Amino acid sequence: MNANFQAKFLQHLNSKKADNEGFTLIELLVVIIIIGILAAIALPSFLNQAAKARQAEGKNNIGAVNRSQQSFRLENDAFATDFAELKIGIPTQGNNYTFAMTPVPTATLATVVATAADQQSVRDYIGAVVVIETGDAAGQTAAAACGEEEPVDGNGVGVVPDAADPEARCTGGIPVE
Repeated sequence: MNANFQAKFLQHLNSKKADNEGFTLIELLVVIIIIGILAAIALPSFLNQAAKARQAEGKNNIGAVNRSQQSFRLENDAFATDFAELKIGIPTQGNNYTFAMTPVPTATLATVVATAADQQSVRDYIGAVVVIETGDAAGQTAAAACGEEEPVDGNGVGVVPDAADPEARCTGGIPVE
């Protein structure tokens, strides 16, 4: 009888174990709350990184145009008047920006403007190359790239190209490094 009792007890425990598979409602709620807290912490950081990635298009293309304008001027004694002349493959309409050489380059100044398609989360950028006219650096070029401090602030981002000063500076916004 004792052996029969042990066998029945073991069968009873095994049948209870099979019935208790899965998670309780409390366990599921705790996991969902933890996931929600982690998502609330990570989402703003993720969105900020996504905006920075979109802005990279503007920064990179402004820098590429500035360098190309300097090279073009060195070879041709004038700045290129459009992107086709530079032969660097930058489209006037990118994924996140519209690029334009505004105003048309002169003998001493070339500017390029990157206007963001999404003005709410991406900054505008401007780049300029100026020919230095005086001092030890006369005849050389200086370049600068500037961006808005914050998207949507409309602070009039610009570059101060002073032919007498060997450094072009941002008038509003922040220098692009």
